[in-house]
Amino acid sequence: MQTENLYAPFDMEYVEVKECPIVEHRHTFFELVYVLDGTGVQSINKNKMPFGPDKMFLLMPQDTHAFEITKVSKFFFIRFTDVYLKNQNKEWLQRLEFIFQNNSHLPGCILKNKPDKMLVRALVEGLIREQVNQKELHRELVQQLVNTLITIVARNLALMLPEIKPLQTQQRLSQEMVNYVHQHIYLPESLKAEKIADRFNVAPTYISEYFKKLTGQSLQQYIIVYKLKLAEIRLQYSDMRMNEIAAELNFTDESHLNRMFKKHRGKSPSEFRRGVLKARA
Repeated sequence: MQTENLYAPFDMEYVEVKECPIVEHRHTFFELVYVLDGTGVQSINKNKMPFGPDKMFLLMPQDTHAFEITKVSKFFFIRFTDVYLKNQNKEWLQRLEFIFQNNSHLPGCILKNKPDKMLVRALVEGLIREQVNQKELHRELVQQLVNTLITIVARNLALMLPEIKPLQTQQRLSQEMVNYVHQHIYLPESLKAEKIADRFNVAPTYISEYFKKLTGQSLQQYIIVYKLKLAEIRLQYSDMRMNEIAAELNFTDESHLNRMFKKHRGKSPSEFRRGVLKARA
């Protein structure tokens, strides 16, 4: 199988495809695929689904991908590497974590919100025009537009999560508490038992047991496991040093991160990163 590489942090391409098919291939980078026109079938990791105009797909590194074209199709590709991500501000990177954790790697349009579909089309057409004209501040404008697109993707992926029925009070409360932890994971003061207990009107001495009753994990266990998942994302998609990851995720120090990672993942962070790099080679 052909493997495609990207030798710049960021790239865009507008193509019109008449041939059938675009053979299966693998990427070592992230790719957003937007369909401006045409019809056919797209495959991600052997799963197939029809595509048409105004559809957008997200491909992660190492996903396998192919198109079968039934009508002349116009695609706009936005490709970026971990180097591009690394150069963005920390707050924007943290928003991207939602994409990395919730992307199912299945086929199908990731745009679920109808108004967003119109917005994405306008953004893509703007990017195509900007790619042609390349006037003053071209690079800065393109980066802003692309980052806006990625933020819209994250918002739409949120709509793909399983809905919680109104009558399932306990399940809804469980999701609310989990969401609170996710939203405040970089704010250790907000993750203290007293703060969470006060937010959800539960006795501080009971909050951990209550959280476990709802989620199957104690509050502290869940926080640690979630932090380790975020550490995995950084090990996979950035070249951050271990001490930088430990500091950002509020581990005591690099040794604490190493100890927790090995306890829960069975290998050190360095071993995990080497395995990722080897798989991409």
